[in-house]
Amino acid sequence: MDDIIRKLTRKHKTSCPFELANALGIHIRYTDLGKSTKGLYYRKLRRRFIVIHNQLSPEWQRFVCAHELGHDRLHKGINRFFLEEHSYFMPGKLERQANRFAILLLTSGTMIEQEETIHDYCRRNGIPQEMHPFFQP
Repeated sequence: MDDIIRKLTRKHKTSCPFELANALGIHIRYTDLGKSTKGLYYRKLRRRFIVIHNQLSPEWQRFVCAHELGHDRLHKGINRFFLEEHSYFMPGKLERQANRFAILLLTSGTMIEQEETIHDYCRRNGIPQEMHPFFQP
């Protein structure tokens, strides 16, 4: 995963998930996804889309974009609905991987400063507080 992020950020000279999605030809849409869904990723007719809940804070929108970008990079060709009904590979694992990808992407190019707590480091890099437990230095 580190290597994927390193190549992606070097090639496109950014770690901004919105800029990366644009550079990769992924369309970003905003809409009301209800109370329980923050975002989703899907492919339709060879086009890729990230849909972000339009009521989220900018911090959360950025994290969700990075998370969904993780699905694009890590889970190519995997249909989640097929997975849930026809295999023992749990989608929860895919979500944890996408969370990890998002955190690594959003913190790429930065280091924990001396005397800085993990909480402060995550906050400085725009990672929502609820995602701090997924950070692994």
